[in-house]
This record gives sequence, structure tokens and C-alpha cells, in this order.
Amino acid sequence: MREFSERGGWWVVAQIVLFLLLGILWWTWDGHWGPVAVAAGLAIATGGALQALWGLLALGGNLTPYPSPKHGAELIERGPYRLVRHPIYGGLVLGAAGISLLDGNAGGLTVTLGLLVLFVGKSEFEEERLLARFPAYGEYRARVRWRLIPLLV
Repeated sequence: MREFSERGGWWVVAQIVLFLLLGILWWTWDGHWGPVAVAAGLAIATGGALQALWGLLALGGNLTPYPSPKHGAELIERGPYRLVRHPIYGGLVLGAAGISLLDGNAGGLTVTLGLLVLFVGKSEFEEERLLARFPAYGEYRARVRWRLIPLLV
């Protein structure tokens, strides 16, 4: 259990709980905010999916659900990592916001805000480990200003 905690396992558990809550809210919600919200939600969700997918592809074999780098991992600075330090987290937040907006789901937007807060905390935890593992991470972090979403967070 200690290794689970040290690797950041509780961040993963909290993330799963929030995604389950979002799923329940989306499944049970019967709201609608009109065509502008639907169009905006679709655009935001699509952008989030593309950002997360691009991050996944760039990360490749370095991918792990834990906010600690895998043994033998390399520091990735290509693809979306040139623009944002945690593109997968940001893409998931954008996707959740977009789907909630598309669904007209105020509860979903509220949980998405919680997801944003969670990913900011998880990324801080992760960056401590990245700094310990990769001496160049400090320079990379100074160069890549945005944490989750380019031009926003």
C-alpha cells in the first residue's frame, strides 16, 4: 500500500471517482441549453479529445496512470508537450466540460471544475517526481508556461 501511495495511487482513485460521477450525471441528466451550447460543447469536447489523443500518442510507452514516471521513461518535449506540460489531463478536462455543456448539465460542469482542481494537484505531485528524475525538467517547465490547457491553465 505504501508503494501505491508513493506512486500517487490516491490521485488515480480520486480521478476514477470523479469520472464515475460524471458518467452518472451524463447518463441520468435530461437537460438542454439550446443549439449554441450544443455547438460550443461539441467543439470543446472535440478539441479536448484531440489534445488528449495527441498527448497519448506523443507519450507512447511512457504512459502510466500514476503521476510518477515509469522506470526507464524519457522526458517528452515533442508534440503537444511543446505547448502544455500535461496535455492529457487538459484534454480530459476540456472533454468533460464540452460533454457537460453539450448535455446542458450544470452538475457535470461542477464536477468538471472538481476534475480541473484534481488535475492541477495531480500535476504538481507529478512535477515534483519529474524534477527528481529528470534534471532538465526545471528548464522545460520554465519554457512551457501552460500546465493543462494552452492559453488558459
